[in-house]
Amino acid sequence: MNTRHLVDPDFLPLIDLLPNNAFTRESLPAIRTESENRFAFVGAPPIAPEIKVIEGEGGPLEVYWYDPAPGTSGRAALLHIHGGGMVIGSARSMQQAPSGMAAALGIPVASVEYRLAPDHPFPAPQNDCYAALKWLAANADALGVDAARIGITGESAGGGLAAATALMARDLGGPALAAQFLTYPMLDHRTGSHDCPYGNPITGEFVWTRLHNQFGWECLKGDYAADDDRKGWFSPALAEDVSGLPPTWIGTGSLDLFLDEDMDYALRLVKAGVPVELHSYPGAIHAFNAIAEATTAKAFTRDLLGAMARILKV
Repeated sequence: MNTRHLVDPDFLPLIDLLPNNAFTRESLPAIRTESENRFAFVGAPPIAPEIKVIEGEGGPLEVYWYDPAPGTSGRAALLHIHGGGMVIGSARSMQQAPSGMAAALGIPVASVEYRLAPDHPFPAPQNDCYAALKWLAANADALGVDAARIGITGESAGGGLAAATALMARDLGGPALAAQFLTYPMLDHRTGSHDCPYGNPITGEFVWTRLHNQFGWECLKGDYAADDDRKGWFSPALAEDVSGLPPTWIGTGSLDLFLDEDMDYALRLVKAGVPVELHSYPGAIHAFNAIAEATTAKAFTRDLLGAMARILKV
């Protein structure tokens, strides 16, 4: 089904800016290079990062630390996880989002350089994100952070990994999270497959498609059967119990491939007694907020930053 006529005109340039590349394992190195080069033209972030090296499961792990007021104590903080379908992107190249959050909110933001699939399938990316959360909480005093006001956030695959990390923190006894802020999160490995439970005919035509999605999930899955107690860490939509998770903000586009899984996850959280704020932005495709000056993108940014400030008591 052609849905171009449903797209907010402000977001039409994004369709041409992000070409519909065919993802294969052979083409992935070139696509990664293209992605890195695209972000190189964004310009300098509002706050330059300090690169901290922590101990990860697979060895040294880089965390990009954006601190708007070094030497200040007792602050809320965010752990940010970048997007890229589990297979592309980097904290090094994607600095604008976490740096912008730090500058706008006046709080430090840590962005983790997690390992990518298929080179490092499940649970490697999740373990890296969880290691970064544990580092942030364990070093809260030294970093000037109030450990009781740490939130987690991410976009797309980063949103899915943020949700997975929140589940890991609950299941493994901490660190406690004050909130999770999920931007069009990638939550359900079934979306776009023959087992997809949603079947929405108007979502997922642009930017991140069903074929892209299945490639990303297959790369992440590797040899994992998704049939044990960790299946929710792999694909949060598979979590049998979503109670005990922190207050949650979810924002997605009405034409985004992830619309249905995001709304379904939000409803499950509500039914489990988790406070939830859910936004669906009309005419918005995946990554719509990249067109930052669009009216709907500005509304998204206000909603997200407003929720962060309110919930984290900034």
